[in-house]
Amino acid sequence: MRDLRPLLDPRSIAMIGASADPGRIGGMPLDLLSRFGYEGRVYPVNPKYDDVFGWRCWPDIESVPGPVDLAVLAIGAQDVTAMLRRCHARGVRAAIVYAAGFAEAGGEGARLQAELEAYARQSGMLVAGPNCMGFANLNSRAHTAFASVFKTAPAQAERGSVSLLTQSGNVCAAVYAIARRLGLPFSHFINTGNEACLEFSEYLEYLAHDDDTQIVLGYIEQLRDGERFARACRELDRRGKLLIALKAGSTDKGAQAVRSHTSALAGDRRVYGAAFRQLNVIEAHDFAQMAHLAGLAALRHRQAGKRVAVLTMSGALGAILADKFIGGGLELPDLPAGLQEVLRAGIPDYGMVGNPVDVTGNVVNDPEFVRTVLQALATSDAIDTVVVYAPGYMLDRMADALAGASRAHPRLFVAIDTGQAQCRAALREAGVAVFDDLGQAVSALAPYLLWCEARRGRGGDAAPNAAPAAFAPPPALPCDEAGARAWLARCGMPEDGARAARDADEAAAHANAMGYPVALKILSADIAHKTEAGGVALGLADEQAVRAAFDAVMDSARRAHPGARLDGALVQKMERGVAELIVGATRDPVFGPVLTVGLGGVLTEIYRDTSHRLLPVDEAMARDMLRSLKAYALLDGYRGKPRADVDAACRAIAAIGNAMLAAPREVAEIEVNPLLIKEAGQGVAMLDALILPATP
Repeated sequence: MRDLRPLLDPRSIAMIGASADPGRIGGMPLDLLSRFGYEGRVYPVNPKYDDVFGWRCWPDIESVPGPVDLAVLAIGAQDVTAMLRRCHARGVRAAIVYAAGFAEAGGEGARLQAELEAYARQSGMLVAGPNCMGFANLNSRAHTAFASVFKTAPAQAERGSVSLLTQSGNVCAAVYAIARRLGLPFSHFINTGNEACLEFSEYLEYLAHDDDTQIVLGYIEQLRDGERFARACRELDRRGKLLIALKAGSTDKGAQAVRSHTSALAGDRRVYGAAFRQLNVIEAHDFAQMAHLAGLAALRHRQAGKRVAVLTMSGALGAILADKFIGGGLELPDLPAGLQEVLRAGIPDYGMVGNPVDVTGNVVNDPEFVRTVLQALATSDAIDTVVVYAPGYMLDRMADALAGASRAHPRLFVAIDTGQAQCRAALREAGVAVFDDLGQAVSALAPYLLWCEARRGRGGDAAPNAAPAAFAPPPALPCDEAGARAWLARCGMPEDGARAARDADEAAAHANAMGYPVALKILSADIAHKTEAGGVALGLADEQAVRAAFDAVMDSARRAHPGARLDGALVQKMERGVAELIVGATRDPVFGPVLTVGLGGVLTEIYRDTSHRLLPVDEAMARDMLRSLKAYALLDGYRGKPRADVDAACRAIAAIGNAMLAAPREVAEIEVNPLLIKEAGQGVAMLDALILPATP
């Protein structure tokens, strides 16, 4: 891991292209450094000036008298690489490039960026950007960003522990402004620009080890190093830190794939979402949610979980919050009888005590009873989190009791005030999370409490990076289904006796040996989707039907794919089961090997009921994948139907994942579709198997 401190915590800064105008990009950082009292050395560089903002201005980088950690380049794109050479010769270790007009402009800009990248590799300089707004270290007051938000957002006095890391300067400024209004203290303000030499995951890796960072707010358009991102996220998780990420773009790149169902299902957006969940990253959907999530995460010393008790002054608000919390995946358990008795002692008969709890408006006239209620909720083993809805003056009347309960107990207390309560600052000081909008409260609490639950229960479900089992190499690619099935059987998939036949006589002999009814499918390494080519015949009941079907599927395949190799047909016993799955493994261009599971077999693309994980995946994770499917009930004895052999399905899912890990990079995809799950104790059957080579 490279040391990014010269960029992110410099002891000395040279501003090349310095300006005396605080509104220009060469002047604004100097204005900020002066305004906020940066204690390091500052060297403005521009032959036009003798001094700027109280610092002597030097005519060129060679004239600067002292050592320079960081050079900030406020110059045109065409001059950047030449200036980097001069800075490096002067001993400068790192640089920030503001200029646009590089790869994002195409043509000459792309050539300029390639030149910059080549020099950075050759010299070993740390180069941020280009097309970058710059950074800020709020703790050391090292402002190198031309960002006016630092002048307009509420000033920060305390030491920060929240870091912003974005692939957009404007997003960085927008999130910072919202979060500062909520009082969040920042340590780093980082936007990555074009990422010519330093990409998002390398900054994240630095923040994972940074003592001044406990929470990272990240904005991602595209990751360039998914494996490094995963390592950084695991390090964050190991250290008890949190990444809250907003991923831009919902286009399914995988929808362009036509040769396999798995690629279409494991599209770009779905894989990112799966990676975030697996790596214990909270995914946000807008800037305000990011800021509110960070506010909750700053209270992580509190005990929190998904079992929520809702305390309201209104039955209607209790019902609304219950619907929204449950819709977000949280639970509102019925409170124990003893706790309900305590509540009923001071709540009228028309008020609810089960959960939600409607204490009615009269309760605020009895402060001691409010303390009793909050004490009872704070110590109950039936819940994890207490949410209080009390607008305006009602919250003010409850504030002392609520603050006292929060200070006395580690349980997370949340207040929702849609009025103008005067006690908000005092409650936050006592560790109570305060929201002024129901929607914001739910959108932040639901993902945060589920993250707390996952961290407490599992600490993440990402399997360790273990070496895959050593399997026999796959067949030469491209291969037909018989070759795919044989190799998958060697990798741990159950073999069901399917046999290849070169002609109708051999097909009939196989069918007679295995018993009727049978299925017959074309064998061709060049035909991925047999049904569309008329290459499948099902439910063949006798020898005559098998012979006729062999000739029919061969003729259909020749007409559909005149140039395809035809190796005969596969004869397979017809099987009955409870449900069908699609199980596929692909090589995602960002994250590497990814596993996809969906219920419905050939109909999965219509239902879009799928689950995804980065590999490796073990049997326990495979079970979690199945349970996350909306249609999982079909495997679990839905409406009296037989239970499926989920254990066998999990073994098969893990085996396909292991096969992908063991396969050479020439294997782009492995798919079993459908995988038939039989009744409990009867196993599974591969109804179709496919191995696709990587595209040259």
